Amino acid sequence: MFDNKFIKLALEKAKEAAARGEVPVGAIVVERKTSKVISAKHNLSETKKSPIHHAEILALTEATEILGTKYLSNCDLYVTLEPCPLCAAAISMFRIGRLFYGASDSKFGAIESGSKFFSSPNCHHRPEVFSGICAEESSKLMQDFFKKLR
Repeated sequence: MFDNKFIKLALEKAKEAAARGEVPVGAIVVERKTSKVISAKHNLSETKKSPIHHAEILALTEATEILGTKYLSNCDLYVTLEPCPLCAAAISMFRIGRLFYGASDSKFGAIESGSKFFSSPNCHHRPEVFSGICAEESSKLMQDFFKKLR
């Protein structure tokens, strides 16, 4: 159904984020028919001094620029961590076809945790969702990052 190499690539982007002092989240946009990686990004909120420079938003925005379209219904998004409410809304607005993510985020997640954005009547597009992919590796990356900060 899906290729683990894409979530592994997202994990590599998350490791790059951690090395830069960013919360380690990576996101990959893949064109479904060709299995081509369109965009690969990691968080840049600290670097850009902006709370909206999340990996998902950066990857989705770049993918639309590269593909020359505003919707990504023929694309999949691979993310290392359950998207937050901001990113869940963006995923819906960009009309991503399928979402694959690693670790759940009980504090800020909005897909299967928290607000469950895609179940909201305000959500007009709901992608297929697949969770728990390489979740242990993603969770460990997050835990290690925050241990170093404390």
